[in-house]
Amino acid sequence: MKYISDYALSEYNTLGFRSVAQFFAEPQSPEEIEACIQWAKEKQLSVHVLGGGSNVLLAPQVNGLVLKPALNDISFELKGDDVLVTVGAGTDWHELVRWTVERGWSGIESMALIPGSVGAAPVQNIGAYGTELKDVFYRLTAFDTQQNSWVSFTKEACNFAYRDSRFKQEKGRFIIAEVVLKLSRTATVNVKYDALTGYFSGLGIDKPSLVQVFDGVCAVRRAKLPDPSELANAGSFFKNPVISADHYQQILEHWPTLVGYPEPDGRVKVAAGWLIDKCQWKGYRQGPVGVYEKQALVLVHYGDGTRDQLLALASDIKESIHSAFGIDLEIEPQLFPR
Repeated sequence: MKYISDYALSEYNTLGFRSVAQFFAEPQSPEEIEACIQWAKEKQLSVHVLGGGSNVLLAPQVNGLVLKPALNDISFELKGDDVLVTVGAGTDWHELVRWTVERGWSGIESMALIPGSVGAAPVQNIGAYGTELKDVFYRLTAFDTQQNSWVSFTKEACNFAYRDSRFKQEKGRFIIAEVVLKLSRTATVNVKYDALTGYFSGLGIDKPSLVQVFDGVCAVRRAKLPDPSELANAGSFFKNPVISADHYQQILEHWPTLVGYPEPDGRVKVAAGWLIDKCQWKGYRQGPVGVYEKQALVLVHYGDGTRDQLLALASDIKESIHSAFGIDLEIEPQLFPR
């Protein structure tokens, strides 16, 4: 293994903040992951795992060893109408979605263009347009740094919740090497969210195909979300809050256009972007950071800014939302290191 000291991480986070790792390595196999952990233990260094860098807020200096797994193999096994797809943690998520759609396998097509790596997907339980990773998850393999052994996780063992999982709760303990997804070769494609139904309605398409859903999701996301290579951002910066039905009705009395989606437990998931927009944050700029002019849910970095400046802006937004609606927003990107 090659361990690089004082390694610049700017290109490994889509917010583009300047950050330097004390040591950096890219293991390309489970054996190399084990070697990295052993090396760090001998040096008495902490270990931090970095995926695609699309959902993290990097510190200016990251002490210890930063691992960026580069396991990129993909294999599959047909099981009747289902297909089990085994994917290396370093694989680009969007390219995996494209790969499965090209083969006619449904399940993750509505999560196209979500930036990041496959290994990071279970940590965040990523999701979009009514689908979450847990809906197609089968199992994963990870190295347990506390027990110094490899562990296989079923869906139940992952403790998946909205943008949450066991791996997020026990941050740093597990290093994910591969993920297995259960997709379908025959399932009917469903379009659940208004943004997509409106898009297809405008095209005169009643029952979009798998490929059309993939293309439609890409088109809708590109229309409202900035390309990180052109304007640094981490996608949706706040989680959509889930509130009680009574609270939702109280807000509706004053704001009848409030966007909400019923949850199985009777609560309502509210669109955070709508809340932020109504508090007139869209397009706001505060020095080198700001709120994207086309989507209030996205905070952007114009350059030469810091993580603290972005967090200060996020704090101001959270305070205004609480004051106006009595709702506490939660930041989606994770501090790195925690």
